[in-house]
Amino acid sequence: GITLATLYAGNGWLGSHLEPLGIKVAYTPLGIIVALTFITLPFVVRTLQPVIEDIETEVEEAAATLGASRWQTFVKVIFPAIGPALLTGFALAFARALGEFGSVIFIAGNLPLISEIVPLLIISKLEQYDVLGATALAVVMLAFSFVLLLVINALQWWAANRHKNSEPLEVAAGKAKAGEA
Repeated sequence: GITLATLYAGNGWLGSHLEPLGIKVAYTPLGIIVALTFITLPFVVRTLQPVIEDIETEVEEAAATLGASRWQTFVKVIFPAIGPALLTGFALAFARALGEFGSVIFIAGNLPLISEIVPLLIISKLEQYDVLGATALAVVMLAFSFVLLLVINALQWWAANRHKNSEPLEVAAGKAKAGEA
């Protein structure tokens, strides 16, 4: 948080170059996005890394040999392989972002109606001894998180089970060979 505020402030290393272009990061909603991306991106990367490393180059080469473009190879071969890990990574990132407090307060400042996020609002309510208001915000955030994680789990279940009714490649190849003979 402190590093991001130092980099993106109006007189910071990056902020001094962005502000003349009309891009203000510190104390804006963009600052919230930058902070949460910086904090949560490692969850996505660490989830995707082993899956990407396990993809055999022969699969990509086979797609190219069959005439697939790079885009078709990505959409038809790579993305289905990394899709579940990508979804898991984003679920972890979302869960982490929900409770993020420190980095956001440094770069976004918790300005009313400009850069407020729910964890900061909950803290503000608690500081004002409005326990009921803080509880209401927490319950809404919990319900939203629960629904979103249910949707993510349903998508993961669908991705894992969408090919269960199709016959395995070896069976199809065996039938094709038997038909040729």
